[in-house]
Amino acid sequence: MSTVASRTFRSTPGRDAAQTWIAIVDLLTQGKSGDARTELLAVVGTAASVIADQAPKDAAITVTCDGPRTRIYCLYDEDAIEGSDANEDPLGFEPLKGDWRISLPCLADDLVWVQSALKQHSTRITARDLDATVPGANESATTKSQTLVFDSKGFLGS
Repeated sequence: MSTVASRTFRSTPGRDAAQTWIAIVDLLTQGKSGDARTELLAVVGTAASVIADQAPKDAAITVTCDGPRTRIYCLYDEDAIEGSDANEDPLGFEPLKGDWRISLPCLADDLVWVQSALKQHSTRITARDLDATVPGANESATTKSQTLVFDSKGFLGS
């Protein structure tokens, strides 16, 4: 089973949807400039639309990479203003390490245009129906699994 980190961002009306995406980009890029940040900012309008529709309220924006998986949710309305359930703390790992991908949850009615808009700027950032699972969600558990063996002699020093 792979490690999963979760973060929850305050969104509307605490901050507008575009500002929410930029805060998420800052988390994912760890504030660094570069190709990943440029690619993430290129889809700010489309990502903000998904956030404004409150799709990531219960369905996570899912980030996969060569390390742990990251799930990002958003708070809205009174929860966003109050903010006690928010967790925007930095991650203890590089969330865009290696071959990274981001899957945005999307309302079914908007899925076709959101996928098309994202495709114009990125092959790494995609959209899925908010009720769908992230493609490859079980892949890391099966294809990259590792077996740990307890070495009792080494542990006990015998």
